[in-house]
Amino acid sequence: MNSRKKNARIAGVLYLLIAITGGFGIMYIPSNIIVAGDAASTAENIINSDFIYRLSIFSNLVSQVLMIFLVLTLSRIFKEVNQKYTRYMVVLILVAVPISFLNTLNLIAAQTFVSGADYLSVFDADQLNSMAMVFLNLYEQGISIVGIFWGLWLFPFGMLIIKSKFIPKIIGVFLIIGCFAYLADSFTSLLFPEYKAAISPILMIPLAIGEFSVVLWLLIKGIKEN
Repeated sequence: MNSRKKNARIAGVLYLLIAITGGFGIMYIPSNIIVAGDAASTAENIINSDFIYRLSIFSNLVSQVLMIFLVLTLSRIFKEVNQKYTRYMVVLILVAVPISFLNTLNLIAAQTFVSGADYLSVFDADQLNSMAMVFLNLYEQGISIVGIFWGLWLFPFGMLIIKSKFIPKIIGVFLIIGCFAYLADSFTSLLFPEYKAAISPILMIPLAIGEFSVVLWLLIKGIKEN
């Protein structure tokens, strides 16, 4: 197995691990913890799911670390295809990861406010619950912001696949479509949040097709030998 094919397998494994850890880390809290408009119920969910809540934070951080290794591995595969797009791909991820790490602090802050620590006794329960809700809302807004970079990196990645001769071009096309879907989802969340619930599932279809396709191709097929 040559080095490029080996790197393709490694990238496939990393991408799969990111899908697992990132999917759990990003989706668990909004879908299982946050009760829209109900700070008390949300706080109760955080308290009752303390370990799972912490695990989702940890999982989120792990996925971001893996993302760095993934993009560096991909850069070794594609650097001879087009150095400009390879640099763009790496830079966009290296911008996205610190934003994701900082955004995770919002989750930690939310849990801190409902932790029952002695130094919080100067606040009443409603105030603490409301502050926890504020930070959870900030976390969701942060996801929309970092989503811009999660989308942008797919454009050079998709272009590299299209320009290469060792991964099907159609996968690159779907990744580029996924780039614009990510951007549309982020801007909808920031500018027209009332439409996000209706639009987001539709926008994520091409993204899912592109990313799952590249994961499966790297894992199962690797890359074509020149």
